[in-house]
Amino acid sequence: MADDPNRRKRAGGRAGMKVRAGTAAVDQMPWRIPVNPDKPTEPLDADGVQRIHKIAMRILRDIGIEFLNPEALEIMRKAGCIINGTNVRMDEDFVMEMVGRAPSTFTITPRNPEREVIMGGNHMLFVNVSSPPNSWDLERGKRTGDFETFKDFMKLTQYFNCIHIAGGYPVEPVDIHASVRHLDCLYEKLTLTDKVCHAYSLGAERVEDVMEMVRIAGGLTEEEFQAKPRMYTNINSVSPLKHDYPMLDGAMRLARRGQPVVITPFTLAGAMAPVTMSGAVALSIAEALAAVALLQYINPGCPVAIGTFTSNVDMKSGAPAFGTPEYMRATQMTGQLVRFYGVPMRASGVCAANVPDGQAMWETSNSLWSAVQSQTNMVYHAAGWLEGGLIASPEKFIMDCEVLQMIQRYFEEATFATTEDDLAFDAIKEVGPGGHYFGIQHTQDRYQHAFYAPIASDWRNYEAWQLDGSIWTVERAHRIYKQIMAEFEPPAMNGDHQEDLRRFVAKRKQEGGAPTDF
Repeated sequence: MADDPNRRKRAGGRAGMKVRAGTAAVDQMPWRIPVNPDKPTEPLDADGVQRIHKIAMRILRDIGIEFLNPEALEIMRKAGCIINGTNVRMDEDFVMEMVGRAPSTFTITPRNPEREVIMGGNHMLFVNVSSPPNSWDLERGKRTGDFETFKDFMKLTQYFNCIHIAGGYPVEPVDIHASVRHLDCLYEKLTLTDKVCHAYSLGAERVEDVMEMVRIAGGLTEEEFQAKPRMYTNINSVSPLKHDYPMLDGAMRLARRGQPVVITPFTLAGAMAPVTMSGAVALSIAEALAAVALLQYINPGCPVAIGTFTSNVDMKSGAPAFGTPEYMRATQMTGQLVRFYGVPMRASGVCAANVPDGQAMWETSNSLWSAVQSQTNMVYHAAGWLEGGLIASPEKFIMDCEVLQMIQRYFEEATFATTEDDLAFDAIKEVGPGGHYFGIQHTQDRYQHAFYAPIASDWRNYEAWQLDGSIWTVERAHRIYKQIMAEFEPPAMNGDHQEDLRRFVAKRKQEGGAPTDF
């Protein structure tokens, strides 16, 4: 039983701790790093991959990328690139030499080593919703993000074993002043969770503070912090063909200390990228490779990943669309290119729906399954995303975790094993024609863990569902959310490390935190 992948365990502050039946809000699957056993979907043939690659190289050579950061420009000048004002052009030999330095796989170890994650290969990591300015729940509707709601999402992030990384702020707490927001948020993130966390590349002070807080929370020396990845950042290009000052600044700071950088161009076909998906993918790849080249020149071998956020706009309204057929193909195509370059890949679980309804779930499911099909290694916004990233919802978070658990179960060998026992000839012979399998020993020995057990789905018939109150999915998810909040226990943390963290936050607040524009 100890190694049974379907054994249910409670999460929260005591990950993996067995509890009495009925005491946990969710009887969920245990913590694990999913491994995708399937071959990726490859819509492009080998010539198609090369054609997109060559166009990306032509973009970098003949058009160039704007680096709106003087330090980055000087570094690229020393590397032999052609600099014209803020425009940087580089040739294919240089780009491919730099990309060749990047590792294909790396680990990230948070303050709890048991939560270490593997980035690359066939491993697949799920990240919470990150960065919406608003939240929505069944009781209060849509409202501006605040600190208490931020903490609720941190608790959900810790509670669910299928969420591996505490990414950006699940909702922006605008009731905390921007100069010190990162200090309060990271303190809560590092104490309410023990999972890998993220730093926003939004100014030197924020990045340096977060790296220092991660170091303190783990009780690490500076040498220990730099010896292996402990946290990461995600940067976005300003499509088309720009990398801005703070994103490059933060990326360079992390790269110098050996911490991973995920580079994710945000390219919407028809708006910030060509209307054709191959053109949009080529643009996205060029933008990502430019930053990879910069970081590998600074610190050869530093961990990086390439992200895709290529979708399309609604050509009637101009609004972003997600989970579309085009989004799915762009993700699959990007997967082929990223495997060609030999680095890990990031995608997203996203939708354009405004509430956690049917549209929200089919668009998110399309997004998540395209990540599976593309052999994605890190899935951002895997739980809780609504309104194209403008809303985070706890009900949607729980509904998405149902899908994530189904994906994890889908990966398990038990779903496709063909041993003599699995083929069950003796059981088929025992039942024979016209019988049933409920009572035979083969079923009795396996029924408890034979199939996926849902956390939010209701598989009863209509009459049974009606007799039990006719509760819709979002209502069930809301009840689960409330129960998790009532039960949550923060993960254990070394008291000295927590006190050191508290003192650091107080000191940085006294110093004014990070400068702001207002």
